[in-house]
Amino acid sequence: MKIAHILTASLPFVLAVPTSAQTHAPDGYPSKPVTIVVPFAPGGGSDAMARLLAARLTERTKASFVVENRAGAGTNIGNEYVSRAAADGYKLLLGQVTLSINPFIYKNLRYDVQKDLQPVAHFANSPTVLVVNNTLPPKTLSEFVTYAKLNVGKVNYGSGGAGTSVHLAGELFESLTDTFMIHVPYRGSAPAVVDLIGGQIQAIFDTAPSALPHVAGGRVRPLAVSGDKRLVDLPQVPTFAEAGLPAFDAPAWYGLMAPAKTPAAIVGYLNAQVQEIIKESTTQQRLRQMGAVAVPSTPESFGTFIRAESDRWRGVVRKANVSLD
Repeated sequence: MKIAHILTASLPFVLAVPTSAQTHAPDGYPSKPVTIVVPFAPGGGSDAMARLLAARLTERTKASFVVENRAGAGTNIGNEYVSRAAADGYKLLLGQVTLSINPFIYKNLRYDVQKDLQPVAHFANSPTVLVVNNTLPPKTLSEFVTYAKLNVGKVNYGSGGAGTSVHLAGELFESLTDTFMIHVPYRGSAPAVVDLIGGQIQAIFDTAPSALPHVAGGRVRPLAVSGDKRLVDLPQVPTFAEAGLPAFDAPAWYGLMAPAKTPAAIVGYLNAQVQEIIKESTTQQRLRQMGAVAVPSTPESFGTFIRAESDRWRGVVRKANVSLD
């Protein structure tokens, strides 16, 4: 589904936080529970990431880190809520890929990612997996591209909604392969996968946490995975680069964001805690089970990553002519 109008604002970050990790807590912080806001309903991949992170932060700091779900409007409700919170380190956002997409597809955002939020720590990336219905003839990525070209407009791919990262991953794929498929938006990825299994749609560019259980159960067929390494739990599935499409990469990413002007000492302290958490073998094992990989970072490197993601998705949005009110 293509919708006219594009918002083409740029998304630079100006970071005023330290490059070196601050391992000691700033005086008096935290003196009360810290809330990590998840802009999705409970039960999804973002919620699981936040609860893992909150539990480990609680154990490490001996303070209370709790998760609050504020879903709706393509994550804009939760994003805006944190952007307007006091810059004191007690309201954090589990930021993810929509922060790199929403400024370009929503015409009337009531928050400015550049001015109102600042990166704290990258946490993890979840690769995108191209999965197809088991009855579809292609067994490899190259066969799928050929099949799509021979069946122009007859291959339907689903997503959790127009403008989502899963939708735009399909748009990116079409652009890189010169194919044309029909996008079928659903109200969430779960019903899209149900229809994929049932054959109502033929493909989906799903996130690894969502795809892995269905792949393991033999209900869908994986063709390729994004990223520079194969997934440990899908060793037989090549990366897109290995399969001949190195330019395709569309990770779902997760990390902590804070309201702009949060004190540098608090940002540095939180970043240091996350860096220690992702070194833990138990954390890495849990992330692997969730189809994700840990990503070390400084606040600066996380900001650089988000800028690169924003540049990628701005171009995809512009070419696909996607806009939402």
